Amino acid sequence: MLVTLTTTAGAPAGSVEHGALLDATDLGYLLHKHPARAQSFDLPVGSAHVFYPEADAARCTVALLLEVDPVGIVRNKRFGGRDAFSLAQYVNDRPYAASSMLAVALGAVFRTAMTGRCDARQALADGPVPLEIHVPALPCRGGARLAERLFEPLGWTVEATPEPLDPTVPEWGDSRYVDLRLSGTVRLADALHHLYVLLPVLDDAKHYWVTGDEVDKLLRAGAGWLAEHPERDQIMRRYLAHQRRYVEDATDRLVTLDGVAPPEDVASPEDGAAEGDVPAAGSDAVGTTAPTLARQRAEAVLATLHEVGASSVVDLGCGEGALLRLLAADRRFTRVLGTDVAARELEKAATRLRLEDASDAERERVRLVQSSLTYRDERIAGFDAAVLMEVIEHVDPPRLGALERVVFAEARPGTVVVTTPNVEYNALYPSLEEHGHRHTDHRFEWTRAELQAWADGVAHRHGYAVTFRDVGPQDVGPGALGSPTQMALFTRSTEAGA
Repeated sequence: MLVTLTTTAGAPAGSVEHGALLDATDLGYLLHKHPARAQSFDLPVGSAHVFYPEADAARCTVALLLEVDPVGIVRNKRFGGRDAFSLAQYVNDRPYAASSMLAVALGAVFRTAMTGRCDARQALADGPVPLEIHVPALPCRGGARLAERLFEPLGWTVEATPEPLDPTVPEWGDSRYVDLRLSGTVRLADALHHLYVLLPVLDDAKHYWVTGDEVDKLLRAGAGWLAEHPERDQIMRRYLAHQRRYVEDATDRLVTLDGVAPPEDVASPEDGAAEGDVPAAGSDAVGTTAPTLARQRAEAVLATLHEVGASSVVDLGCGEGALLRLLAADRRFTRVLGTDVAARELEKAATRLRLEDASDAERERVRLVQSSLTYRDERIAGFDAAVLMEVIEHVDPPRLGALERVVFAEARPGTVVVTTPNVEYNALYPSLEEHGHRHTDHRFEWTRAELQAWADGVAHRHGYAVTFRDVGPQDVGPGALGSPTQMALFTRSTEAGA
């Protein structure tokens, strides 16, 4: 399997400009591979060869040729995949068509170039250069149009020519392989990252078993472009071999790092189907997609916990751990407990928190337990603060009294933070039917007045003071509808005692 990268010189003599080279052979500096030498590298899948078919001041091309050892791959227990049954292990396109093997070879052979470091030509490495990339045989599950959708948003001009199944029998049509040519002015390190991620995405297969480490690789290689890519959902699914737990982990970490909407602006159990929607035209609300409402809500809760000086927190109804990730990453919180009635949600939270790999001390600091909010549980007592983030609307109204007793009368933390949807704001979500809820599991959604009435009653009965805050973009002007999320902050009165 083969890939070539070509650059051309174009800057006027005596100048150094981003986007042009004084001497095309400077590509050798950027790649840390001398144009006058042919080099070979032993890899787990075979041998990689780097050579320059052409190298002069005007034009320079580097080729990476990967010779695959199909028998060695079969014998190596590291490798497997969809074709890992007897005959398909020996009869396949892996020695000839670009795939995840070529991506691995790129990462191994051009590792330093992918970091963007070039001591001899750092200014050149930091800027875009004219590049032409050619991959003669690329499996493309989704056709040439998919290749365009993946590479064009990254600044490439794409020519993806389908290869016929048999040139002598045209009625058979095209195969799933394309001849891919990319051209553009792109930073070399970025170009290598694009190939590293998108070659296996187009193939939609990996030659090795995918583990949790692949999430780290994807986020590193996708830094700066994956978060905003219009096809990021499909990229993550395919790159992570459609393994849902890894896709969910990558999505959560991408949102945490970049503050962008999850793929497809989907509803989570916390958000509801409409919360990724843009308010209807004509409203004065600020746009809701960057950062996401879920992100704004979690950060608002975290800021409130800092404000009250809490060092131990119980996240009641923690779900998949959206807030727990922030709490666990903040060393100011010396004790964190997440509870949920659903064991499956706790399993997802444990995966996101990577508790299996955590130290004993960390697993003691951050714990998960299965618990119901409407039954007494001594394990949730003794915390500085308790959080119910988008939880109470999932409780049947007749059971709210039991929740109130468990949290405010028995657990009695110094601070309770409650967030819940503001149903008045739903009018700005055009996809919601009139009187519809943001999530099918919501038992109710309160107006601002209804939340205040409930919270004032709870505070009066249990010796707390309560204040109210808005979370998310504000609707302003006549008949303003407030914010999409409303927060009630309960603080136990010192006279009330422990």
